[in-house]
Amino acid sequence: MEISRWALLCFLPGAFTTPAFAADAQKIFSQGGSNPGAIACSTCHGADGLGMPSAGFPRLAGLPADYLTKQISDFRSGSRSNPIMLPIAQALSEDESKALAVMLAKMPSPAVKPVNRAHVAKGPGEILALRGAWDRNIPECVACHGPSGIGVGATFPPLSGQSAQYLKSQLNAWRQNTRKNDQDDLMGHIARSLTDTEVEAVSQYFAELSK
Repeated sequence: MEISRWALLCFLPGAFTTPAFAADAQKIFSQGGSNPGAIACSTCHGADGLGMPSAGFPRLAGLPADYLTKQISDFRSGSRSNPIMLPIAQALSEDESKALAVMLAKMPSPAVKPVNRAHVAKGPGEILALRGAWDRNIPECVACHGPSGIGVGATFPPLSGQSAQYLKSQLNAWRQNTRKNDQDDLMGHIARSLTDTEVEAVSQYFAELSK
């Protein structure tokens, strides 16, 4: 029995990782995925991936690929609750999610002002960001999210470069337990320990670090 060339190719190592079979991340981003439910990311997150602050949609450009992949997975499972992202995440295949994450991670991200714990902290937002509130077991934000809140690895995402609206919405999601996809409820504890005024102030502080 003769085996076709096509059948042989199917068994070659890496046969389905060539560009012909790989998910087209740019097409998914600008036009949508293979499933019609996976609408184009650029619809809400902008053609440059920097988000739409007035609508509360976050920047995706420059975020770590592993972090983005995990968030899509968490939207899909519901551990990160969001009525807009739930059906989109469920409509994306695993290959599409990974391809998108890799592409987005390589997109240019905003420059931020250099700030670290050595700076003099003034005002409630900057004090929380650089000093924390250890009397309430609230560590400074930069301890985990890095100097200027630029992010550390796949676990602690950038805070600077995101809009105040988005940062505030996420802190409130942690407070309301609609977002619970962190290790040991670290962010849930911190967010629930903050006052409304502090949530507003620290969100505004990191948003204004973008140049």
